[in-house]
Amino acid sequence: MTDTTVLIRDLRPGDPVDAEAVVRVRRATLPFMITTAAGVASELTNSPPARRHRILVAQTPDGHVVGTAQAGIAHDSPEPGRSYLNAYVDPAHRGRGAGTALLRTAEAYLAAEGAVDVYAWVLDEPGHRAFAERHGYRASRSAHFLRLDLTAGTLPAPPDALPAGVELRPGSAFAADPRPLFEADAETTADEPGDIDTEFDDYEDWVRHTWNNPDLDKDLTTVVLVDGAVAAFTAALTDGGTRYASAMTGTLRAHRGRGLARLAKADSLRRARAAGYTEAFTGNDAGNAPMLAVNARFGYEICATEVRHAKRLGEDRP
Repeated sequence: MTDTTVLIRDLRPGDPVDAEAVVRVRRATLPFMITTAAGVASELTNSPPARRHRILVAQTPDGHVVGTAQAGIAHDSPEPGRSYLNAYVDPAHRGRGAGTALLRTAEAYLAAEGAVDVYAWVLDEPGHRAFAERHGYRASRSAHFLRLDLTAGTLPAPPDALPAGVELRPGSAFAADPRPLFEADAETTADEPGDIDTEFDDYEDWVRHTWNNPDLDKDLTTVVLVDGAVAAFTAALTDGGTRYASAMTGTLRAHRGRGLARLAKADSLRRARAAGYTEAFTGNDAGNAPMLAVNARFGYEICATEVRHAKRLGEDRP
């Protein structure tokens, strides 16, 4: 049955009830991701203008939010015309038209903003993939969500001694000047496999939406220094409760092959467990064999898979 009375509107900036509703829907559909009301608010208000980021909600006549979508322009891609769109509908309210209404509204918005191609992540489940295909999306690469039980005691013990010249620092040690972390993030992100190439060089933008993300736990973020310079890092996101996630783990090109990413991740995970976090999540492109191997050695297990889908706007069939 299709519910044609669902209302699609923008998230109300500064409205904590709206933000909590988005969190509720995202957690119901993707429990493997860290999402908080403060993070949702920051995502909207601190997004760079060129990204044209928009958060939509699907609301029933009685005011209940049953779905949400995020859409915008891939402004940091060297290829113009690329955009993103991810829609989520509460499992208890699927099959009533909310997902279709969110897609139509978001696609019309992106087309008006000059987008040509739109990319969306879709859970690798028959119903989700069929929905995407019906709306003209074509499957491409896949990525895995992984989960680690931090109460299981499987983490490696700290090394007796670090290699000569190697130091471990928390991200909070860079509070006065996070630029070295920005430079490391930019280099490693450029090498991440994906459908949309990313090149970012706007430090102030990075500070606003990455460094000042309220979900970023700077104390649990670990940075590896080699001879005083940043060589590797793992960025930690937390929900302030029991859930921890590795948002990005990377090693600068000149230092790869030395196990520094594993060193950073092990340190951050041990400290997260000591701080009371019980579940750790991360995500890897299915083709990123090195990081999948690192995570497997920690004991992470795949808990879900997403498939990237793409569509040329204006085309309604694959």
